[in-house]
Amino acid sequence: MTANRPDKSRLPSRHVTEGPERAPHRSYFYAMDLTQEQIDQPFVGVATCWNEAAPCNIALNWQAQSVKHGVLAANGTPREFTTITVTDGIAMGHEGMRSSLASRDAITDTVELTMRGHCYDALVGLAGCDKSLPGMMMAMVRLNVPSVFIYGGTILPGKAPADAEVPAEFANRDLTVQDMFEAVGKYQSGELSEAALAVLERVACPSAGACGGQFTANTMACVSEAIGLALLNSSGMPAPYEGRKEFGDASGRAVMNLLDKNIRARDVVTRKALENAARVVACTGGSTNAGLHLPAIAHEAGIDFDLFDVCDIFKDTPYFVDMKPGGQYVAKDLYEVGGVPVVMKELLKEGLLHGDALTATGETMEEALDKIQGQPDGRVIHTVQNPLTKTGGVVGLKGNLAVEGAIVKVAGMDEEQQVFSGPARVFECEEDAFAAVKARGYEEGEVIVIRNEGPKGGPGMREMLATTAALSGQGMGKKVALITDGRFSGATRGFCVGHVGPEAAVGGPIGLLENGDMITINALTGELSVDLTDEELETRRSNWKGPRETIYASGALWKYAQLVGEARYGAVTHPGGKAEKHVYADL
Repeated sequence: MTANRPDKSRLPSRHVTEGPERAPHRSYFYAMDLTQEQIDQPFVGVATCWNEAAPCNIALNWQAQSVKHGVLAANGTPREFTTITVTDGIAMGHEGMRSSLASRDAITDTVELTMRGHCYDALVGLAGCDKSLPGMMMAMVRLNVPSVFIYGGTILPGKAPADAEVPAEFANRDLTVQDMFEAVGKYQSGELSEAALAVLERVACPSAGACGGQFTANTMACVSEAIGLALLNSSGMPAPYEGRKEFGDASGRAVMNLLDKNIRARDVVTRKALENAARVVACTGGSTNAGLHLPAIAHEAGIDFDLFDVCDIFKDTPYFVDMKPGGQYVAKDLYEVGGVPVVMKELLKEGLLHGDALTATGETMEEALDKIQGQPDGRVIHTVQNPLTKTGGVVGLKGNLAVEGAIVKVAGMDEEQQVFSGPARVFECEEDAFAAVKARGYEEGEVIVIRNEGPKGGPGMREMLATTAALSGQGMGKKVALITDGRFSGATRGFCVGHVGPEAAVGGPIGLLENGDMITINALTGELSVDLTDEELETRRSNWKGPRETIYASGALWKYAQLVGEARYGAVTHPGGKAEKHVYADL
């Protein structure tokens, strides 16, 4: 090795580039027009979830080129590869949704396998849709290589044409895909014509990018900055903006800086970083799915951080960022008033953020935030001293109906709306519930129960946006409640409780409910209970005939059902960091 060649003696790529015995391997690199200098440099995996499935992914390929430019400029050799996504907006409301959560773990697995198989030294991951963001971050933590995450960006808000014949509530305001799901409910109830529905569907999603409110993708994009894996403010800029190239280039350079300093993903993703991320979810009224994904990311590092830990942070975090679906504004608006860094500065000022957590620049969070000049605008971002509500926009629940916990988004709800008691109306699957809602086969004051939709029982823990949006569209979002062992989209609003555990498929109490059982949901005290004694529940359990049979007896979803664990711990599919016997980067 000559004196001017990089020292790769401790990097994984040495296994495919160094020594005479690797001449066959190097011949492949020369076949792809790499120079000897590029072969001698560190190899950086540039992983994207690009595809033509949905607008959230469509811009990732060109953004990856700017990342590669940054890596090259910092004397690294980028190697681009892609993995899958399942986009929830397309998968919603039918069997395809069963693939959504399973795709998160498949993304993690495929990124891991690609990195291992080709011995890449560091990772920049680009993702744009709900499960691809945590999936990519989980891969970074699992591999524990120097890593930088970059979000593909949000979609621009839609607008109905000025001359369009649409109801006033859809005119002269920003539209998102949430409005389209709710518009279906209005169409079903006769409040919206088919012609108006056709107008709205053509304008609601006018560009590349992920769904525009503080739904799951934008929630997890905020998490990427708060947890330290993404450069500050990189998540905010909308997908179509040319300026995203600058963030891509900077992310490529940043990962080389981390590689030089040997700062790895688990140096960044610590317990403190996870708590910072949960704070940002709470104060922005983020998606309940964060209560699933943050424990899953923690699991990869071997950190104990389950749903209850997340919800403890939610409980004492003020909600002060006014975002859809509970609030008024979209992700583009948040970006234009300073983005996530301004939000985190407010939290830091009140002692609600760990300033000593590391970031993707190698600086501490406090050092990085010191460079941010923005302040709350009082419209999108309020101050901590003058929040929208004193506690977070997402709340954890527990009780005899949810021994392993449950979660509900309350952002935008008044306190009196956060307590609900009513008789159960039980449905064995989402399709049955949606059909009943469509036909108005339910009563005001009821608690709609959708079971057998958990990680194992679904299988796949489907989101229920089609059903919840239909209820909102019918004007019943505040007149009924809904609980499920499945999940909700980040776009869901109304009093909707998800992640109820244990799930029905393993004999959880939700699987023992009968029509008419009185259920109480109290988000103020954190209660989810049914008016049954322990003895009554035990009698029903002894008569329980076992899990509902599904049609998935082979293939990926069967495999997922065999492996997946409880929602409380992130619905993970392997033993995690605690069971490791090696670290990939040290082999």
